[in-house]
Amino acid sequence: MSAGSFRIPSPSNEPVKGYAPGSAERATLSAAVTAAAGEVVEIPCVIGGERVFTGNTVAVTMPCDHGHVLANVHLAGPTEVARAADAAEAARADWAALPYHQRAAILLRAATLLRGGWRATLNAATMLGQAKTSHQAEIDASCELIDFWNFNAKYGEQILEEQPPVSPPGVWNRLDHRPLDGFVFAISPFNFTSIALNLPTAPALMGNTVVWKPSLTSSLACWRGFELLEAAGFPAGVINLVHGHGADVGDPILARPELAGIHFTGSTPTFQHLWATVGNNLSRYRAYPRLVGETGGKDFIVAHASADAEQLAVAIARGGFEFQGQKCSAASRIYVPRSLWGEVSERVTAMVGEMKVGDVRDWSTFIGAVIDERAFRKHEQYQQLGNSSAECLFGGSSDGSRGWFVQPSLYRVDDPKHRLMREEIFGPIVAAYVYDDDDWAGTLDLVDGTSPYALTGAVWARDRYAVEQALERLRFSAGNFYINDKPTGAVVGQQPFGGGRASGTNDKAGSALNLLRWTSPRAIKETFDAPRGWRYPFLG
Repeated sequence: MSAGSFRIPSPSNEPVKGYAPGSAERATLSAAVTAAAGEVVEIPCVIGGERVFTGNTVAVTMPCDHGHVLANVHLAGPTEVARAADAAEAARADWAALPYHQRAAILLRAATLLRGGWRATLNAATMLGQAKTSHQAEIDASCELIDFWNFNAKYGEQILEEQPPVSPPGVWNRLDHRPLDGFVFAISPFNFTSIALNLPTAPALMGNTVVWKPSLTSSLACWRGFELLEAAGFPAGVINLVHGHGADVGDPILARPELAGIHFTGSTPTFQHLWATVGNNLSRYRAYPRLVGETGGKDFIVAHASADAEQLAVAIARGGFEFQGQKCSAASRIYVPRSLWGEVSERVTAMVGEMKVGDVRDWSTFIGAVIDERAFRKHEQYQQLGNSSAECLFGGSSDGSRGWFVQPSLYRVDDPKHRLMREEIFGPIVAAYVYDDDDWAGTLDLVDGTSPYALTGAVWARDRYAVEQALERLRFSAGNFYINDKPTGAVVGQQPFGGGRASGTNDKAGSALNLLRWTSPRAIKETFDAPRGWRYPFLG
């Protein structure tokens, strides 16, 4: 054993590597991409530390080349799902009893390993499996994930230090920050490797055990991430990896009385289904499950007449089309005053016209493929809607012959309640509404009332009165609000991420607020000299 008042090292944000031509990091990543593309990985479930190859597999292919198989993923059946829940329960006591700083040390080691040799491995898997450029993979699979692990370790320590401020003479009051009474079910999305690995590791840091179901389309990166967690020292059974289609895994897990929480990122309908199912099962649970979800978005940029047109255009082009618009924070609807529209639209279309669409293995590519055929067909339908009912300023077509390539598309609509302005698309399709300059207040009302979501949004203005008006009127319209910046790119430790309304529970990943959801405090009062009689002084 050891004794001492240990302190987690103070974290700082991981620097983003540039991968410039001729750089060492570019050569290393290129080699890793080539190696990853040259093999077909058999990805098992991992239950209680055991690799389980079920033989019931689905192929994971490259979005940029959908004939190229990257991996075969072994799907869990009812037996494997039950075993995973049992393994999480079996590991719970020992993991919860491990001192916090020992658990945190595993995450700090994982961050250190990722900063080193694992960086190219995880970035390459993310590029090939999720069609991210080297830049997008770097800020996601490496920098943000390193930040999650380093900052969460420090935030968890701060939570443990939160203790009652008063203990009268003869009494010692304290808080025991316990894990939840059961296991956590983590369900992660395809689009961010960092989120996928944070969803199981954040609850685990606070002493919980986890059943983790990643998106099948991100299986390669998630598998490499799981191998990294094993290399960092996570004990068997703490995080149990199961693959499968939603209901095949979710339904039996949600029926378990030991379910203590759900950590989810994905679609709004799926989260609402999970919530409804938990509600229907409340009487069977040992404790009320914690539900933490980050879901959809219809994120906005609203510009005042005083905005800088050049900077605004860059924000639209980057915010709307980076990573094919497959960010829950991506700019999807924009509101531009008539006096700026001509210059802004010309600048945006010129910039988008220079963005190369193609295979992310080509270093000149800026926009890759969307994740799979289902997404591709959905985006085709939205392009058809835009082509028939709006003005298409750029794009409007797709090509799925080799990869799932959707051309970045910009539409102008006359109806501010058009479907392109209301519905989450999750692709490189942006709709614009042009308003009269003197209708700033009415436009803010439109922004607030058009969509059910409230994830991210941005206001562009040099007029500080206009900025203040937007901050007040749109206070509940976005959980992450940006002034004169694009509505994407939240950084751990700087802008905790999450939204309200139909966008989720706003539990702010990348902050102590999220970790608090995975603790169940116990108040302890210790009295050193208890009373020896029952009478109070008022009795005389």
